[in-house]
Amino acid sequence: MNQASRQTTRDVILDSIADGVFTVDREWRITSFNRAAEQITGVTRAEATGRRCCDVFRASICENECALKEALRSGRPIVNKAIYILDADGQRVPVSISAAALKDAAGETIGGVETFRDLSLVEELRKELASKYTFADIVGRSPAMRRLFDLLPQVADSTSTVLIEGASGTGKELVARALHSLSPRRDKRFVAINCGALPDTLLESELFGYKAGAFTDARRDKLGRLAVADGGTILLDEIGDVSPAMQARLLRVLQERVYEPLGAVEPVSVDVRVVAATNKDLNRLVKKGVFRQDLFYRVNVMRLKLPELRDRREDIPLLAERFISKFNRLQDKAVSGVSDEALALLMEHDYPGNVRELENIIEHAFVLCRGGLIALHHLPASVRGESDAKPRRSEAALTLKALETLHIADAVRRHGGNRTAAARELDIDPSTLFRKIKSLGIELPRPGSERPQQP
Repeated sequence: MNQASRQTTRDVILDSIADGVFTVDREWRITSFNRAAEQITGVTRAEATGRRCCDVFRASICENECALKEALRSGRPIVNKAIYILDADGQRVPVSISAAALKDAAGETIGGVETFRDLSLVEELRKELASKYTFADIVGRSPAMRRLFDLLPQVADSTSTVLIEGASGTGKELVARALHSLSPRRDKRFVAINCGALPDTLLESELFGYKAGAFTDARRDKLGRLAVADGGTILLDEIGDVSPAMQARLLRVLQERVYEPLGAVEPVSVDVRVVAATNKDLNRLVKKGVFRQDLFYRVNVMRLKLPELRDRREDIPLLAERFISKFNRLQDKAVSGVSDEALALLMEHDYPGNVRELENIIEHAFVLCRGGLIALHHLPASVRGESDAKPRRSEAALTLKALETLHIADAVRRHGGNRTAAARELDIDPSTLFRKIKSLGIELPRPGSERPQQP
């Protein structure tokens, strides 16, 4: 049998396997890629072959915990390790992988082989049963979100206090829930409390609980949120709105891991991981003397900054698709997507309410759209520009060219006018970016300046 025939036979065998299978050489370049691998990743065999496996899969373990590298180093196969990969559309896909060394007839290692199984359905069922979240619930393929995805597993695995900063509607609680579900505490409770929504007296009784007789209506003991979260995770949302007196009480919890229920005479120990969230700049509040510096240091051990939606516009189509899927399920509809014109308008909107606002826009559209594509007239009037606060947009803005222009301008703005850095973020050659800027007539700020510069 000649080489071509052997190759064909191997491909037929690999394509008959339901799991994704790929092999690599000693340089980590993919040498074979079966049909199931194409379906799971959205990457064709032709696109994958010859590329390094980390560039194709962009998995959560590629940098530091590569299963193939570990299998080749130890000489022992890795079996059924659960990880996430990014598919061609930037969606995170939960998979179970197995890896082993690939040897020739003489027993020499010539590369590695890995199989992977799509666990998306299993993950959905698990979440339905356990009512838990993972960072697969957080949608994004923008550079800012990719950096967040890289950090989440490492932060989740630690016991340190985490501070999540971000404007309202950016998904702070979702990130906190993901941290809990990825952590060793996942089998215990996740408890959230909005510190800014309660006056001190109510916040104290909600957090610490009370003993019978502590006040007039306290007829029986009540457990506080800290006691309920013992062994798990507690989210102190809007911690920047807490009064100085309550800040002192929280500081004791963080320093000594003890608290006193109202009416108690003995402190109670608690084993809980604290995640704090705020839409304010705590560092600025410290300088103003509004927030305790010692408490700031306690909550700011690990800091996660969530970008506003207008700073990651490339995630809008993915988020819209996620919300469409959600409302199709909840409302038993068959909306298939968003029209090009409506999507262009969604991409241009500034979203002061961030992801929450986009979700509300899609829900509004669902009320008017019975099926098919969401069109311009299904969107709220404020988004269409039919209000005093915003001039009506011209039809010329509703084009794919306008979207590309907006995307490039945003990338360069985020990097302060540095076109080389923007090209790296957009994953294109700098010369290609320069040509696009010139051909699209984009006005950009000079590096380090706010003034626009003609290309």
